[in-house]
Amino acid sequence: MTIDSWLQAAVADAERRGLPEMKPILETLARATKALRAADFNDSAAPSHQPPATSHDDD
Repeated sequence: MTIDSWLQAAVADAERRGLPEMKPILETLARATKALRAADFNDSAAPSHQPPATSHDDD
């Protein structure tokens, strides 16, 4: 399911339930979800191909 199809279904459901004031909230949630999915902040969390640094305390 795409965000756009989810939004359509969610808005239709809210309207059927007599909650038209939910439409702007649902639209905002859809925009935020799109922005988060498009963000590259997860790229830095990807594992690197370098082995982790190790420290040996022989004291």
